[in-house]
Amino acid sequence: MRRGPLRETAFALLFAGRAISALGDRLVPVALAFAVLELTRGSVTDLGIVFTAQTVPLVVFVLLGGVWADRLPRQFVMLASDGVRAVAQGLTAALLLAGVAHVWEIAALQAVYGTAEAFFGPASTAVVPQTVDESSLQQANALLGLSGNVAAVLGPALAGVLVATAGPGWGLAVDAATFVASAACLAFMRLAPVALAAHSTTLAQLRRGWRAFRSRTWLWVTVAYFTLFLAFVYGPLYVLGPQVARLSLGGTAAWAAISTALGIGSLLGGLLGMRWHPRHPLRAAFLGFGVAGPALLALIAAHAPLELILAAALVDGASGTVFNTFWFTALQREVPAAELSRVSSWDYVGSLALYPVGLALSGPVAGAIGVSTTLYGAAVLFALLLCAVLAVPAVRNFAPRPGPSPGGRGGIR
Repeated sequence: MRRGPLRETAFALLFAGRAISALGDRLVPVALAFAVLELTRGSVTDLGIVFTAQTVPLVVFVLLGGVWADRLPRQFVMLASDGVRAVAQGLTAALLLAGVAHVWEIAALQAVYGTAEAFFGPASTAVVPQTVDESSLQQANALLGLSGNVAAVLGPALAGVLVATAGPGWGLAVDAATFVASAACLAFMRLAPVALAAHSTTLAQLRRGWRAFRSRTWLWVTVAYFTLFLAFVYGPLYVLGPQVARLSLGGTAAWAAISTALGIGSLLGGLLGMRWHPRHPLRAAFLGFGVAGPALLALIAAHAPLELILAAALVDGASGTVFNTFWFTALQREVPAAELSRVSSWDYVGSLALYPVGLALSGPVAGAIGVSTTLYGAAVLFALLLCAVLAVPAVRNFAPRPGPSPGGRGGIR
């Protein structure tokens, strides 16, 4: 705990808060799904409505969240978000445990949750440079990613135990408690002040954030890549992959094994991200995607032996965490502190813009041309997107800017 970024008290508190709330977040998909299915006697339509109610406000309000995180102290924005999410999940849990919940009430509370989440993300990304030296930024981002990956492995298992033994309401109650614990950690952070955005209209600040985003070719090209990747590569994999596993790979246990391999790979990627400092980090990260990403889709499409799929999933999971480590470090080093939240909010909204469309289209497309054909098509698109993004010199030749970070260092021991 006294080595690397964790020697800084401010970062250690940020790390603890995010690790705790990340574990709670991983309980929600399982607990909420079983809560709605039990409440509605198996209505997947109602479940889709609840998940949509949670996701849409995140996309709609994330730009506003970026503006406010550049206008107000980021620590305050994060605390407010944790508080609102704790109340939303606490009320959801109370309704379920009391046996008086209705679907519309759960959907409304999850919309509140998604709105608060939209304000937390940009602030959380931008606050990291205030907690560590620039030389420790990459390690700090790797550690934050590592905590999320540990939660991704442990959270669903814990959720399964809670739902099976105590009921889904208790899973959501634990999630609410994690936000209280996260807020307690964040409240004790001591950060040096950062020059905030000048007060002007929200629209004017949005325009300035857009100009800062658009002026960096490496930034907007990468976000455009993920707009297409998440919608038409990641979406089909997570809609159709479970179906292939159920019918051809041995059942739900096979998909659980694939998900676990991705999680373990992510843990290994987090360790690699703390140590690896390539001269051209985005080039290295995208090439890492190419090692196993398209192969994973193709192997699932071909109903290949599970052992081969697990090996590809392990490498693919590692490459994703390495990319996130390099990406957030690049943002925090290259974008001035006063506009970092707004720029990162454009990253969020750009990456997620078409994701619901991809999820919605995956099933109908597979019904028209076949599941395997759809996954093969996603694998080909994955490879083409990688070639296209690496063909852009600003991405391929991106190198970290030398000198002190524009965000500076604000951590206080």
